[in-house]
Amino acid sequence: MTLSSTLTKAPSPAGASGTGGAAARVARRRALLNWVAVHSLAIAAALFFLLPFVFAFLTSVMTDQQALTTDYWPTSWEWGNYGKVWDTPGFLTWWRNTLLYAGLGTVLTIVSSLPVAYALAKFRFRGRNLALMAVIAMMMLPPQVTVIPMYLFWAKQLGLGGSLWPLIIPMAFGDAFSIFLLRQFLLTIPKEYIEAARIDGCGDLRTLLKVVLPMAKPAIAAVALFQFFYCWNDYFGPQIYASNNHDAWTLSYGLESFKGAHHTNWNLTMAATLLVMAPVIILFFFAQKAFIEGVTLTGVKG
Repeated sequence: MTLSSTLTKAPSPAGASGTGGAAARVARRRALLNWVAVHSLAIAAALFFLLPFVFAFLTSVMTDQQALTTDYWPTSWEWGNYGKVWDTPGFLTWWRNTLLYAGLGTVLTIVSSLPVAYALAKFRFRGRNLALMAVIAMMMLPPQVTVIPMYLFWAKQLGLGGSLWPLIIPMAFGDAFSIFLLRQFLLTIPKEYIEAARIDGCGDLRTLLKVVLPMAKPAIAAVALFQFFYCWNDYFGPQIYASNNHDAWTLSYGLESFKGAHHTNWNLTMAATLLVMAPVIILFFFAQKAFIEGVTLTGVKG
């Protein structure tokens, strides 16, 4: 075989590179299709939850006339709608009341529930199982069952009707769900840490603050977020105690009044809704790691 015939039969470098590039494109396309096939349910679920927020946002920046039509894309971006909502009389008062209710209620719940959960998880005393059963029973009791006697006590006997204090003060006495969740997490803390702290001379309170509290930060973060979200979105409680006092309304109750006054202005209603939801969404995104870790690690031990 001559050299010329060998060179003729040898593939050209350009052809080889072209074939390799086509193969790479086919491989990338196949990998993309495989990824879409594997994550199709997740993509569908994400769109299912995301599209309502997109619709609300697009509607919030429309004009009054376009918001009543079937157009989904704003012809003009009316960012001033958020300013109109923010300048609504009483809106800042609703914000202040909601922050007071959610912030103070969350702090009181953590401070009152953590010692009880620590005692149920680490102390050995007579009646401990009975106390735990009582906590679980309180979790099963709907709040609507106790609303009448609680209202008579706080509003009639103590004269705290027309304010949020009947909702805030009871949180200083613990919350059944928070106690149970913290107790389940504290069971996962090895008792050797607590015994070592006691050998070093730490009392129960100091052991709780110096040893248990730093190790229970994920569970505390989860409980704090649960309680904050509950207080922020609570509509039933403010309706019962603060409906007759406009200065004590929260965002959830005030939003209902705003929707009634602007029932034809869907753009302003959507803007107000997004302003109410924004703090909760932002807080969750910043604290989701601690939240998920706390929820995952609870319930490891029964």
